[in-house]
Amino acid sequence: MTTPMHLLTNAQLYAPESLGVRCVLVAGGQVVWIGDERPQLDPALDVAVHDLGGRRLVPGFVDAHAHLSGGGGETGYASRVPALELSRITTAGVTTSVGLLGTADTVRTTGELLVHARALRTLGLTTYCWTGGYHVPPATLTGSVRGDIVHIDLVLGVGEVAISDHRSSQPTLDELLRLAGDAHVGGLMTGKAGVLHLHLGDGARGLALVRRALADAEVPARVYHPTHVNRRRALLDEAFALADQGVTIDITAFPPDDDEDVVPADEALHRYLATGLPPERVTISSDGGGCLPVFDAEGQPLGMEVGSPASLGEALRGLLARGTALEDALPPFTSNPARLLRLEAKGRIAVGADADLVVLDEEAGVVDVMAGGRWMVRAGVPVVRGPFEQP
Repeated sequence: MTTPMHLLTNAQLYAPESLGVRCVLVAGGQVVWIGDERPQLDPALDVAVHDLGGRRLVPGFVDAHAHLSGGGGETGYASRVPALELSRITTAGVTTSVGLLGTADTVRTTGELLVHARALRTLGLTTYCWTGGYHVPPATLTGSVRGDIVHIDLVLGVGEVAISDHRSSQPTLDELLRLAGDAHVGGLMTGKAGVLHLHLGDGARGLALVRRALADAEVPARVYHPTHVNRRRALLDEAFALADQGVTIDITAFPPDDDEDVVPADEALHRYLATGLPPERVTISSDGGGCLPVFDAEGQPLGMEVGSPASLGEALRGLLARGTALEDALPPFTSNPARLLRLEAKGRIAVGADADLVVLDEEAGVVDVMAGGRWMVRAGVPVVRGPFEQP
């Protein structure tokens, strides 16, 4: 299929840095030109022109934590969450999504996850995967984490490996270091990210295992990527300290919660940006399609919610409402995860980058979404859907 050419004019451009009012030319799925004035183009090129009317144009969101094949299973067989549909992802402004397995890595497999990721790719979304899941030894396709990273094109690292959680395999320091080492070497061999993506539960040990790993071994700090670090206030403080040591931390856009110990994503990001820590060492992800159960003191489930990609936009709007400038708010959603994952053509608007673009309205709501130079959402309505989605 030939990707048409598009000229976006009168765009308030955030790349994610603020560049003022610009015109952006898209061809072959990439940004090929950015300029101050509308260019004179040969009519034979048949370029579609879109006047954005001064609306803000930002990079597509890069979501490093989504249950593309569905999550859940913690509250019984019937609690398995269905796979994420394309339009639920794109209407949230997400143009790159990294799928993973969680608690149910016994019945959901890496192979199944890869099939879902490839299916979404055929529909126009950029997708990747983590191999493994909560438990150790990890569920892999080739028999090893390193083998999956080296031999499977979409696999960027291993995760979400659970620590400080009653649902984990209670991994030891040696087991964690072996996973981190395999991820690191697999990344070196392929030029991939080679990241160990860690699920953090609400256990009292928090990030102690990661601190020990940094102190006792040679694996670089950049390999560790702990997520859900805002599920407890004390855990968030621990995460900030690790960011100062070179770890990139991941904040989850949890839905609203009555638990006062859970730090809302916008508050957590606002606090991080105010610390003076390196701004590139924080990312935010949705946990879209993932089961968000509530347990009692004995580990018995009391109920569950399901994560949504749309929570990213809600977090962005909350961050802006706190007074954060858009150019400071955007990197955790865009350029920071792209940098961590070594996706050089993602998370930014620049000549040569992929044409993954999101138009925001006055309230920072997602209006239009372009992925790889193809419109996926127009005026908030998905124009590309999966074959089994209901219109």
